[in-house]
Amino acid sequence: MTGLRSHPVRDSAPRPGRAGLVQPVAAVLTDRIDDVAVAAAAARMALARRVPLLLIAVMPPHVRRSSLGPASASVQAVLVRVMPKAGLHATGYIPEVFHLPPGNGSRLAAAKELLALATRHRAPDVVAARRAPHGLDAHALIEAAALRGGPYVHGIAPAAWVPL
Repeated sequence: MTGLRSHPVRDSAPRPGRAGLVQPVAAVLTDRIDDVAVAAAAARMALARRVPLLLIAVMPPHVRRSSLGPASASVQAVLVRVMPKAGLHATGYIPEVFHLPPGNGSRLAAAKELLALATRHRAPDVVAARRAPHGLDAHALIEAAALRGGPYVHGIAPAAWVPL
């Protein structure tokens, strides 16, 4: 007869329900100088969790949507600036494009749409700059995440100015 155990037996086999779910760390890239610090912080988080980066390139509303995809020249120009910092960690990355909504919508409209994009990729964490275009700064994303119960948003301070 075997004795009763007070703790359940935990083997090292992966659970079938969670084995295929990758939860990347999302980085919001707005084509500004702060993108390097955002990508570096997101890459450190992704490396610690051993998950890929979800690099979200934000495109202005006046750029044609039909010509944009993750492999387009406009998106690659945004990604190429951050790859030296993010690529060193070798966690892999998923490129994605986010189009700013046209017109002057509410301050949280763009933030809610961006968080919905991150949620579709199952990203539990979003890293954004504290200063960014209308509605995509870390403060607006934090407020939108609180309203919709979205992912956790990390705000990154701008890079410090260093004289030449």
